[in-house]
Amino acid sequence: MEGIIQNMVNALGGIPSELVVFIISLCPILELRGGLIAASILHIDMWRAIPICVVGNILPIPFILLFIEKIFDVLKNTRFVKMINKLEEKAEKGAEKIMKHKNWGLLLFVGIPLPGTGAWTGSLVAALFHFKLKDACISILGGLVLATIIMTFISYGIPYLVSLF
Repeated sequence: MEGIIQNMVNALGGIPSELVVFIISLCPILELRGGLIAASILHIDMWRAIPICVVGNILPIPFILLFIEKIFDVLKNTRFVKMINKLEEKAEKGAEKIMKHKNWGLLLFVGIPLPGTGAWTGSLVAALFHFKLKDACISILGGLVLATIIMTFISYGIPYLVSLF
């Protein structure tokens, strides 16, 4: 994943570092995890990077929760039908793990940084499996807090964090 992030950082090299981190945090798959790694690579202070990454990762969530089913219905009648089917299959795979524990499952799915997990996929699962909007938002935001804590330790390292205290 670091290689992908490094390539994006290089490709976006002409713009301010904070904007690079924000754009990476907006991207599916990379999300907050990628944003924090990019911030570390770009030597952005942790306390400055965290809000940028969180806002970048949160921004698409309401749109996914509210509109993804309508968007998928429209796209199923176009040449994008295969892509939509793959996204729905990915959501169904994630849903098996999540539905066992519903809200806590969604929180952990979003929060534990593994490939194929995160706020984008969690929002997709919540929308396609008709979670209550309030429950989905609370679980996804809780997952983002957990992911932020885990990825801050991974991206900035324990020695850096200890030096702050």
